[in-house]
Amino acid sequence: MNYVFPPAPQVVLPVAGREAGFPVRRVYCVGQNYADHSIEMGVDTRQPPFFFSKPNDALVPGGGDVAYPPMTENLQHEVELVIALGKGGANIPTDQALDYVFGYAIGFDLTRRDLQALAKEKKQPWDMGKGFDQGGPIAAIQPVDRIGHPAKGSIWLKVNGGLKQNGDLSQMTWKVAEIIANLSSYVRLAPGDLIFTGTPAGVSTIVRGDVLEGAIEGVGELKVRLV
Repeated sequence: MNYVFPPAPQVVLPVAGREAGFPVRRVYCVGQNYADHSIEMGVDTRQPPFFFSKPNDALVPGGGDVAYPPMTENLQHEVELVIALGKGGANIPTDQALDYVFGYAIGFDLTRRDLQALAKEKKQPWDMGKGFDQGGPIAAIQPVDRIGHPAKGSIWLKVNGGLKQNGDLSQMTWKVAEIIANLSSYVRLAPGDLIFTGTPAGVSTIVRGDVLEGAIEGVGELKVRLV
């Protein structure tokens, strides 16, 4: 097929221990999935899961230098476990959902918090608060056959060496299987889909020159510098 201009390149993430890469289709995110973060955002911790999206080309494989986005005076960090799906389907039963997981990674859901807050106030979409260029740094995917399905373990983030977020995967309100099952009731999932699973409390404002370092026990580490 001929194109009126060259199509965008496929977004591909590295996979630990393998030469083959992981082609990304869609990027979904779960909102307020840690009770302590929900409290600091001023919302009821008993809400059912809800979802928003990032464009797949907002991902920054491997981290490194990340451009500070325009139109914000309150950029914030959120460290998250990311699910990488290797199979797809709709209305996936919870007790089968883990079979659809290819692997996991650590990712940062960078957020223009002032734009997100304004959108919340006006009951508008979060796209400009969440879906900006380079708003999703992510490390290499760790396949399930290497690390299994992490249900507990520390998740933390430091800014310039100072600890800001410090939680445990066991604190997630909605677990991995429940997230996949719930999301698949809204949309048909497919191989290559990523799901950011929410962040623990401690989000804070970051500025140009800041260095973010995060880790999830048994999953990996990620480091970025805002430029």
